[in-house]
Amino acid sequence: MSLRSALRTHTADCHAAVDTLFGSFNLSRIQDYKAFLRAHARVVPSVEQALEEAGIARLLPDWLERRRAHLLAADIRELDDRLPVPVPQPALRCDAAVWGAAYVLEGSKLGGALLARAVPDHLPSSYLSPQGPKGAMRLFMDRLDGSNVGDPAAAIAAARDVFELFLKAGQLTLEAVS
Repeated sequence: MSLRSALRTHTADCHAAVDTLFGSFNLSRIQDYKAFLRAHARVVPSVEQALEEAGIARLLPDWLERRRAHLLAADIRELDDRLPVPVPQPALRCDAAVWGAAYVLEGSKLGGALLARAVPDHLPSSYLSPQGPKGAMRLFMDRLDGSNVGDPAAAIAAARDVFELFLKAGQLTLEAVS
């Protein structure tokens, strides 16, 4: 089984839970949209920083083009909202864990592109807009499949941890706005 297939199979429940939770935000309402972005801003900068410290650029040379924390922060500032305190960085102690965490962030771009359609045109949405080099997702998946990770369990555990960070951040944000 390829690493991509293992990640998809063993994180499907987490992925579904995150999709359900974040699907409950009404992105056509500015308050919900702000809350949605704040929830993401609790997680994305921390995960990106952890990936960088663990050497993602060595595994994914176009990493700098893939980063989105700065776009997220810009959208939040443009909405005259505040950046939240980020969650602690996940521990990414091996290349397999780096691939697992990157899998979640890269996959979130596909969901973001779908969600961007619900954001009114007058609101900033650079974070949800597709980013990165042309064919970035295909290139990422090819590299993921070619990574020859010796410990797929570490990749799966890291991916599940990142999904869990998104779930907790989303739940906390929803509780704060309810």
